[in-house]
Amino acid sequence: MKGVLIVAHGSRVDSTIHTINEVVNMVRTEIRDQPLEIAYMEFCQPNIAQGIEALAKQGVDHIKVVPYFLFDGIHIREDIPNEIHEILKGYPHITLEIGKTLGVDHRLAEILIDRINH
Repeated sequence: MKGVLIVAHGSRVDSTIHTINEVVNMVRTEIRDQPLEIAYMEFCQPNIAQGIEALAKQGVDHIKVVPYFLFDGIHIREDIPNEIHEILKGYPHITLEIGKTLGVDHRLAEILIDRINH
């Protein structure tokens, strides 16, 4: 079974966590055919290992990691893949793919335009 792990940076600020949880809940209303979990790189829970464990407990054997990051920085190119590689040693039956960051997307530009105009 396929599952999704949305990975965000994490923050010590409660309102930041509330914001990402609201976004993830919006996604959950649209993605109903597969388990979906949120995980954070640092500062808060669940961490990436806990997110993978939660998906594994639901019978997921293929995880699509979707980074909730704007850019392909060091966290995306190295930190997250290296951490996941180590975690998956404990789950040899799980395969994985890492999706793209939010990056360049006209929908982000539309949001900025909306913020400018309102």
